[in-house]
Amino acid sequence: MSWKALHRWLGLTVGTLAVVLGVSGALLAIDPVQQAWQAPAAPRDLPVATLVERVTRTVPGAEEIRRLPSGAIVVFSFAGDQPQASYVDPAAGRVLGAWQASALPRWVKNLHRSLLLGDAGRWGAAGIALTMALLCASALMLLLRRMGGWRRLAARVRGSLAQRIHVVAGRVVLAVLCLTSLTALTMSASTLGLVALDTRAEPDVLSQVTGQTALPAAQLAALQGVAMPDLRKLNIPSASDPQDTWKVTTAQGQGWIDRYSGQMLAWQDATLAQRTYDLAVVLHTGEAAWPWAVVLGCVGASVLLFWLSGVVIWWQARRLAPHITGNAPLAQADVLIYVASEGGSTWAFAQTLQDALSQVGHRVHTSALENFQTTAATRQVFVLAATYGEGQAPAHASHALAHIARLKAGAVPVTVLGFGDRQFPAFCAFAQALDETLRTQGWPALLPLECIHQQSGQQFARWGIALAQAMGEPLVLEHVPCTPPTTPLTLTARRDYNGGAGPATAILRFAWPAQTLGARLRGHGLARFAAGDLVGIVPPGSAVPRYYSLASGQEDGFLEICVRQMAGGLCSTHLLGLQLGDSTTAFIRSNPGFALPRTRRPVLLIGAGTGVAPLAGFIRRNDRRTPMHLYFGGRDPARDFYFGPDIQRWLVEGRLATLHTAFSRVPDGGGYVQDALRRDAEQLRDWASQGAIVRVCGGRAMAQGVAEALDAVLAPLQLSVAKLKASERYAEDVF
Repeated sequence: MSWKALHRWLGLTVGTLAVVLGVSGALLAIDPVQQAWQAPAAPRDLPVATLVERVTRTVPGAEEIRRLPSGAIVVFSFAGDQPQASYVDPAAGRVLGAWQASALPRWVKNLHRSLLLGDAGRWGAAGIALTMALLCASALMLLLRRMGGWRRLAARVRGSLAQRIHVVAGRVVLAVLCLTSLTALTMSASTLGLVALDTRAEPDVLSQVTGQTALPAAQLAALQGVAMPDLRKLNIPSASDPQDTWKVTTAQGQGWIDRYSGQMLAWQDATLAQRTYDLAVVLHTGEAAWPWAVVLGCVGASVLLFWLSGVVIWWQARRLAPHITGNAPLAQADVLIYVASEGGSTWAFAQTLQDALSQVGHRVHTSALENFQTTAATRQVFVLAATYGEGQAPAHASHALAHIARLKAGAVPVTVLGFGDRQFPAFCAFAQALDETLRTQGWPALLPLECIHQQSGQQFARWGIALAQAMGEPLVLEHVPCTPPTTPLTLTARRDYNGGAGPATAILRFAWPAQTLGARLRGHGLARFAAGDLVGIVPPGSAVPRYYSLASGQEDGFLEICVRQMAGGLCSTHLLGLQLGDSTTAFIRSNPGFALPRTRRPVLLIGAGTGVAPLAGFIRRNDRRTPMHLYFGGRDPARDFYFGPDIQRWLVEGRLATLHTAFSRVPDGGGYVQDALRRDAEQLRDWASQGAIVRVCGGRAMAQGVAEALDAVLAPLQLSVAKLKASERYAEDVF
């Protein structure tokens, strides 16, 4: 079973009971806080012997002195036949008031410890604690996979509100939840009799009692050596029993003191089991550290939040789960499609491929990659493989590579199509490893490995054209993705640029729509977004969204994009035809690999044409005045200097440190943006030596030219674009 499946089913099946224990634990965390405020703690440097002398003088009939975990002193005594328990002032020994073990209802403790079911419930509570430990372990594995490893663990979390709540809260309190689970198991082991804290019998000290005149408490040498922070309790010898002794219990053990000589008659060190149990009690309840109890209370209450957000996430995934239709039986299929997908989107591409192949007469069987095999009827095999995290296989296909490596190669062509995100250094690494394994084993391929960036339907269609030519069949791949729920966006402002001989362009600003909490939890409506994320626009008459890089973030209160007219472009024509007050439908797709981290290092922003849009968004939100340096490439400053007035204002405000332009269609315009980079080679090397972060946005040809220029500029520093990508300092958003 995968970590994902383990986490999901444990959370759904045992999660309700875990919520009960978490909430009841949060209520019980009030107790240590209340104790800490009810009475003054004994000074750490107060001798225990002095404390005893004060208490016995002011509390007649005192039988036991107990130091609570909060540091307060409680004295147990009898007034006639009535037992009493009182707080005392350690400085004077006077009684401050009555003490009660807990002001919380007893049933809350019983609920937390035994689910109100007695011994059977204690076993159940222990089982839930074990489940929580497994949930924490699986959560850590999933968190590392989602964020891309330890180095990206603190990166910004994207997704629906429920996903962000689940991941961010988990990232904060996961360690504490794991600790409370382990300490609960430790305490349960003692409560259930699985571990004995101390099996030793008390020593025989009666024969050692001297029987002389009893010493005052202040003169007992053994008590004078006990530190106040170590004291747990002290039993006072009975006046009616001359052979009774003092018995002191500390963090280190327990001892018996002769009331006549003041010497220690016997001592037993605390066992390892007892010390472990005592530590577990402190860590689990917050006793002796009320600030820690506050933390535990918040974490206990968060279990409800985890469970609710987890249920919402499960429901969302279930609703969007792929279901392959038209699957032919394996033995009869001449084409096999195998899929490795983490989030489920790759299955949708497999369905499109299967439908297209079926329409031209093939019998197609689609299955998960871990089921890889061929049959006598097989003529073609296609593998659609997504890459997750730092180059790992999707969870369900974690052992697929090893399985394929053990198979004997056949003559059937096996073609691999990879899916990933170029922003991550390990772009399509699993698909590459899979393709290399297949070729090493001797499997032929109909087409070389192709990698699809960010589930691009256009790239998939181009691959389909190559596939149709290779198969000699009229194959058409028109992938219609399952888009998230969309939200209407109303145009509130636009800034048009005269394209002259070139295409028309406009900066479009849309109002930020209000959303209910329920819609945000379910992932409906417009998700949280930041500059550099993508907005998917679904134009009228098409089910295929087009993506535009965002020039604004949610904090700006509006959504802004820069749109250029594309020849025959359905979406660009639709957007550029909008008038103020008109609406379009959209959804957000996160682009975490392109996001800027919080940094004080220099930031180098390189963009051409409409590619400056997300870079403008970064500068707009540069409230911390991080040194940002913009290289902008265009054709003519009079026609396509997009965001020009804003950029000039940001220079004055200090949000942008320097501006470097290159316009290719005007005299002395500076050529292309890569030419500007070569001219500023010395300055670029200085920024790079300071750890500069680089973001590039624009056309693919421009991005390639920028990479070549930077490789040449940075070579004296033994740096390259590849090394910057490996250290997560370089990312591209290309189109």
